[in-house]
Amino acid sequence: MVDPTLQAVIKQIHDSAHKLVFEFTGAGSLALFELHSVAGSSRTILEATDRYAANSMVDLLGHAPEQFVSRATAIAMAAQAYRRAMRLAEPGTACLGVACTAAIATDRVRRGEDHCWIAVRDHVGVTSYGLVMIKAARDRLGEEQVVSRLLLQAIAKACGIEATVSLGTLDGEQVEIAREMADDPIARLLYGSARTVLVAPDGTPAADQPVAGALLSGSFNPLHAGHERLAQAAAALLGMPVTFELPILNADKAPLGYAEIERRLAQFRWRYPVVLSRVALFVDKAALFPGCVFVLGYDTAARLADPRYYGGEQARDAALASIRAHDCRFLVAGRVQDGVFHTLDEIAIPEHARDLFLTLPEQAFRVDLSSSAIRAQQQ
Repeated sequence: MVDPTLQAVIKQIHDSAHKLVFEFTGAGSLALFELHSVAGSSRTILEATDRYAANSMVDLLGHAPEQFVSRATAIAMAAQAYRRAMRLAEPGTACLGVACTAAIATDRVRRGEDHCWIAVRDHVGVTSYGLVMIKAARDRLGEEQVVSRLLLQAIAKACGIEATVSLGTLDGEQVEIAREMADDPIARLLYGSARTVLVAPDGTPAADQPVAGALLSGSFNPLHAGHERLAQAAAALLGMPVTFELPILNADKAPLGYAEIERRLAQFRWRYPVVLSRVALFVDKAALFPGCVFVLGYDTAARLADPRYYGGEQARDAALASIRAHDCRFLVAGRVQDGVFHTLDEIAIPEHARDLFLTLPEQAFRVDLSSSAIRAQQQ
């Protein structure tokens, strides 16, 4: 039977709208049991793994830690748990990565302290908790109870719950607590607290960094040779770098989740920079990326000039005027439709906006495969 006071804290955790992945080794199974013992744990726990074998820990971290029970190991475990939670949860969910690594009383002679390190990672940082327990002052279950209650207190704190859990520590036992920032720009973009995320070719993300030059926007599902050749041709014609832009929101589709964003970004790793944004319309992109040239295809340019997509000519002209005010232009590549190569010259662009549109000549770029055709071939 779980203590009623502890039950109340766990209920608040389940009601907090946070979801977590829990990685533990050496101790912590009692905390998992106690979380499950109060109705509503499915609202909180996405996944939990007991990393008891050394190889299991290596599989989680990608390497053998210098010390299995240490602050650094707990933080590394929590980081992996956090990323896993972000992949499993619905977009916009507040996620936590919870980790515990411990060495507690056992049935063999073991040198060293009975101690634990706990870490809880969220989208802005990680909090660590360390505790050394007086050796032989408790049996194994007694030490497991202390560790598990510290875990529950750490989770509650991360969920914004101020309730205090009685740990059952003894005189001379002191919990060491530290907080450090560990920004997750992609999570901030999903939550709406960042406007853009620029991802370098090595995969390093940075929120709200300036972007200059040309932008090639698309869903990149998949990134294919046509995109790459278009970017190369645009860079050569304009004499400026081209950055790929991936919007995570689309007016006609569900927003991309964390796992899908990571999957699409993986296509660019060690090859090209890519910027993530929350905007789908070019009038909004212009405000977000002033001074940039947007590289696009014939069909997209045709929609940009068509008043039907705005509700009338007045709204279209206002959008184009806003794009001009942000010093943005368009470089338009031709496209084959029904066996005919169509170019910018065929689009009815209003006279007052013609200077916003530049032509990418057919001899500089022509690819007759679309993303949808490539997906069909792959399937």
